[in-house]
Amino acid sequence: MTSEQVPESVRIHRIPERGRYDRADIDAILDASVVCHLAGIDADGRPLVIPMQHARVGDVVYLHGSAASRHLRRAGAGAEVSLAVTILDGLVLAHRLFNHSVNYRSVVLRGVAEAVEDDAEKLAALEAFTERLLPGRWAEATAPDAQELKATTVLRLPITEAAAKVREGWPGHVDEEDDLTSTWVGVVPIRETPGEPLAHPDIPADVPLSPAVAAWVAARR
Repeated sequence: MTSEQVPESVRIHRIPERGRYDRADIDAILDASVVCHLAGIDADGRPLVIPMQHARVGDVVYLHGSAASRHLRRAGAGAEVSLAVTILDGLVLAHRLFNHSVNYRSVVLRGVAEAVEDDAEKLAALEAFTERLLPGRWAEATAPDAQELKATTVLRLPITEAAAKVREGWPGHVDEEDDLTSTWVGVVPIRETPGEPLAHPDIPADVPLSPAVAAWVAARR
């Protein structure tokens, strides 16, 4: 998709060459991020942003939270919302402080979310949340029961208005008068790595680390 085909509501205007509009790029960033931020207007007419977990399944992003959440109830009742994710990839350290930056991947979605009422779809969405966070965990732990499903709100947000923005590479704006021998200039890459798993103090000491957790930790070290 070209920038001309993208809805004006999500088109990148500030440094437009960093914009990404292909669904493959958007999906990859959504799938790689763990936390999103859902923005909307609360019942008092004030802006509100809430961090939460998300999961993409095909052309839809699912969100979930407590059924007692007024923000989610309002979002699921036809209010327009905006969702954003950001992944920090590195510190960009320039000669001049003015030109310091970060490398990142981000996505912004806009649209109207719908509350998922069908229990089968709701359960499938919760499985998607679990499996994208830690593959294999759904089969290891106890699935939600009817009461827990009732206590959970799941929203469905279609990926129809979406754009990604990516910054990568070296610091820019190196001027001829900059003394590049006096201060280190470059990029410090950043990545998330898991720590050593900590067993809950109430479980017996002979309960082994579950295969899904062990595999997930090993793959990311």
